[in-house]
Amino acid sequence: MADAENTLIMELAHGRVIIELLPDIAPLHVERVKTLARQGFYDGTPFHRVIEGFMAQGGDPTGTGTGGSDLPDLPAEFSRVYKFVRGTVGAARTSNPNSANSQFYIMFAPAPHLDGQYTIWGQVTEGMEHIDAIKRGSGGGGTVSNPDKIVKAQLASDAK
Repeated sequence: MADAENTLIMELAHGRVIIELLPDIAPLHVERVKTLARQGFYDGTPFHRVIEGFMAQGGDPTGTGTGGSDLPDLPAEFSRVYKFVRGTVGAARTSNPNSANSQFYIMFAPAPHLDGQYTIWGQVTEGMEHIDAIKRGSGGGGTVSNPDKIVKAQLASDAK
């Protein structure tokens, strides 16, 4: 691991996923992810919205898509350089660009229509097959019944 302080280890029932955090392009979002991971916030949270060929969304403790942390929302940190490709991790938000909080999504495939519209804060570097194994949702919204959950999320620098 190149930088243990900027490497997120996400344990899923299917296996371990390694995410490289990108503080150079989204320092506020990366700091938030680190803070929440260190609090154990993501442990046990579901992938509540999963759309085949698009993305898997998680980070909402309520599992409804409307929840977040007690911390304030973050301002957008859009990148013109980084693109939404397979394995990109982006900050989920409402229609307000400055409403990201704790929710995120991991791309199954490229989504150029998201480029420059949503904050990118990470990239899966190992274990994408475990993201691919996440239970898919149904309907246009991709809502998942009995969803897969994050077992544990921690920084590599904190891993024991």
